[in-house]
Parts: sequence; structure tokens; C-alpha cells
Amino acid sequence: MKYLVVSDNHGDREILETIATTFADQVDVLLHCGDSELPGNDPLWETFQVVGGNCDFDPLFEDYRIITTTQDTILITHGHRYQVNHSMTSLGLLAQQVNATIVVFGHTHRLGCEQLGERLFLNPGSISQPRGLPYKSFAIIDSTPTRDRVTYYDRTMQPIEGLHFEFVKHKNP
Repeated sequence: MKYLVVSDNHGDREILETIATTFADQVDVLLHCGDSELPGNDPLWETFQVVGGNCDFDPLFEDYRIITTTQDTILITHGHRYQVNHSMTSLGLLAQQVNATIVVFGHTHRLGCEQLGERLFLNPGSISQPRGLPYKSFAIIDSTPTRDRVTYYDRTMQPIEGLHFEFVKHKNP
């Protein structure tokens, strides 16, 4: 299964349209980790699985969602309610509670991925306002029964050189 993960576009609707059009036939699920600053009933949310962020005030947005595929259980949240700027502890506890195999979140505008125990934690960075590394980014997770391969992409829809990672999967949590 392939999952495209994007976050923190902060009102830039056009980039989400470009991503959806470019990758619709290449991925199985499109995930948006919040701070879109778009209405909760925007037609884009028929394409993306979305949650609300600290800059999304529409009550139609949920704080987190669980997406179950044939391959994984994905926890998607923005992360601001789980102190992701400081540690993965709160988010990890929620992931354990919902038995997630993959956890995707935004908020920090800093891209990153790591395997903590049996779970992949991934932040796609910000597609519009990055912090840390200078890349306006999103990520694609290629998930198989034995591994997760993560590749980061930029706004030109191209992989970012040197930003790809592979994690061996352990038994399901």
C-alpha cells in the first residue's frame, strides 16, 4: 500500500490540487495532517483523509482519525494536542491505545520519520512553510508486510535527494 502524507499548507489550496492530480493513480490513500485553513466541507476532502489543526477552526474537522487499510492501521492527527514539539510520548500512548502501525502528524513544520518500537512515526513537514530543513515537503510511505519505505517530495512533485528511509517492520503491536 502507498500512502501520501501532506500537512500545513496554510491556505494554499492549489498545491493540494496539484498533489492530488499528480499522485491520484500512484497512491492508495491521501492523508492531510491539518492546518489546511480550508473549510471542513471543501471538495478536496472527498479525496484526502483530513484532520484539523490548531489553525483549522471548522467544527467538521476531527482531532484525529483512524484509517484502516488491508496493510496498516494509520493514526492521523495534527499533533498540537499531543505536545509533538517536545516528545512523542503522548502521541505514542494514543497510538498504542488505538493499535496503530503508522502514525502521521504535522504541526512542527519539520519533516522527520522514525520507528519507535513497532510503529512508524512520520511528519511530512510543511508543504508551504518549512522549518529546519529548507524543503517544502510531503511524503509517500510505501508499506509492505515486511518494511516501510519513506520518500520525501518537494513542491515540484519530485523526490528530494537523500531524503528516503527504510524501516523493517516488526510484529504488529
